[in-house]
Formats: sequence, C-alpha cells, structure tokens
Amino acid sequence: MTMAGSTDPDDGTLGSVHERETLRRIFPRLPKASVTVVGPGDDAAVLAAPDGRYVVTTDMMVHGPDFRWGWSEPYDLGWKAAATNLSDVAAMGAVPTALVVAIAAPAETRVSELEAIADGLREACETLAPGCGVVGGDLSVSGTFTIAVTAFGDLEGRDPVLRSGARVGDVVAVSGPLGAAGEGLRMLFGSGVDADGRPSRERAEDLRRDHPEAILAQLRPHPPIADGPLAARAGATAMLDLSDGLALDAHRVADASGVAIAIDSSALGADPRSALSSGEDHSLLAAFAPGTELPAGFRRIGEVVEGAGVLVDGRPYAELGGWDPYVGWDGHSG
Repeated sequence: MTMAGSTDPDDGTLGSVHERETLRRIFPRLPKASVTVVGPGDDAAVLAAPDGRYVVTTDMMVHGPDFRWGWSEPYDLGWKAAATNLSDVAAMGAVPTALVVAIAAPAETRVSELEAIADGLREACETLAPGCGVVGGDLSVSGTFTIAVTAFGDLEGRDPVLRSGARVGDVVAVSGPLGAAGEGLRMLFGSGVDADGRPSRERAEDLRRDHPEAILAQLRPHPPIADGPLAARAGATAMLDLSDGLALDAHRVADASGVAIAIDSSALGADPRSALSSGEDHSLLAAFAPGTELPAGFRRIGEVVEGAGVLVDGRPYAELGGWDPYVGWDGHSG
C-alpha cells in the first residue's frame, strides 16, 4: 500500500479501528446538504425534492485505472470524486444538491487518510457547489481501493438539457479549460515515474511545484459547475461534461442529435490537438440557438451543421482519442 498518510500509531487503521469508530471520525468532516431531511446515521437518507424530480448520476474511481496513490494525496481523491460527479449534474442544467459516497479500502488504510478524503469532498462541495453535501454512503474492505459517488441535482423547474437537442445553426461553446488535465497526465506518466516506470511521489511533488496548473487540473479539477444551470437558463439546446475529450464528447452530441459538430481550431488555444484529444477536463460543452447571448464563462468554438460526426476546420476529424478505461490502463497501479 503506497497511499500517503499519518504514521502516528494513535491514528489507527481500518483493520484496527473498525467501521463504527471510523465513521464517527469521518461524519463530522463531511459537508451538509441543504436538501437533507434525514442525514447519515439511519438506514437511508431522506432528501427534499423541491422540483418533484431528481437528476441522478454515479461514477467510480478505482486505484490503478482511474488514479494512482503514487501521484494523488487522499485529499485530491476526495476533491476529484466530488468534482467529477458535480460536473455530470451541472451538464444536465441542474444544481447539485447531495452526494452518496461508498468506499472500499484495504484494511491497512489509516483512518486519517479517509478523513483527508472527507476533507476533499467537503471543500470541493463548498467551493464548486455550495449547499451540496454528503447524505450517506457505505464503507467496506477490499484489496483495491475504490470510491464510488452518486450525485443528485435539482432542475429548478426547468427541462433537463440533453445531448440530443443540438440543431443545425446552433452555436457550439465551451466553459472551462481544454487540454490542461491531459497535459498534466502526460507529465505524470513522462516525468512522474521512477526508473521502473512506477509512479513516484517525489517526482510528482516536483511536478506540482513546477507545473501546478496542469498537474492540479488532472489531480484536483475545478469544473465550472455553476455554468451548467446558467447555460440551461440561457436556453442551451444540448450540453455534456467533457470528461473523455472534446472530439470524442462532441461526437456523442453529434450522434445523439443527428447532426455534425464543426469546430474552429483557432478557438481552441495554442495546442488544438491536445484540446481535442485530452480527457478529464470536466469542462462543459454546450449548444445554443443562433443569436443567443452566451452566458458568462462560455466561449464560442464552432457551430452545428448538417451531416454527421465532428469536423475540424471543415474536415472530418477521425482522431477522437479521449479517455477509455478499457484501453488506457496499462495494468499497473502504484
């Protein structure tokens, strides 16, 4: 086990402290949700549903294919687990309201490490989606550390913004960075490993110091959660979270809507190829009807046209790239 954490003998591991004491220490650190009627401590939580509907999404992060302890601190993992789920809720045009968090961890995991994960969850919610909190979850034992988060969101009386609503003539826009998380990951795999190719905490710390923007974009993303509901209020016709890469995710909108997405490479910054192919930015891609004033935070990168797939500078773009856990994992952990 290479997770960073306290070496204080009074800290205790999950195997020595057991579930009841671990939860007693974690609960006070978790964020409270404004929609909570009954929170952690009973068999299930009870949440208020002001809209009468709920947006629900879930995501799982597994040590090895999804993150490496050699690069991530426990706080990073808590922050990223919250941020990636909050972004999916925002991409539906909803306001995130609550999270349910389940963790399976090796018995030798120190309780302080779970406390740091709880701190990351709390501060991500407070920073990215104030009012959203953790209302329950589960804790179990496993040889492979896994965290699974289910997120809920409030549509506030609006229709959800789907991938399938883009129409010919719509403006295509993005809120958030493009390519930064992918650049961070390339740095970690390139310079953040030891001579055997295993993740090195010391080298990762050097990268954090020298390239904080790229490394933190990967390990501790800061998606524009509030811009999802803003886009919905502005009449966005389609939207999704850019978790797997701009080209791949734009292709999904094109397929669902029966159109083509035409992207202008000059709007993608200094490295268009990286912007198109890198995943895990968790920015928002949205389409808006012609003449719509784009909400603050969004910038135009193209338009919806007749056809299929993705076009870049007028030409079909087949190099979708992006993140695929079944293809991208090398089989190692660390």
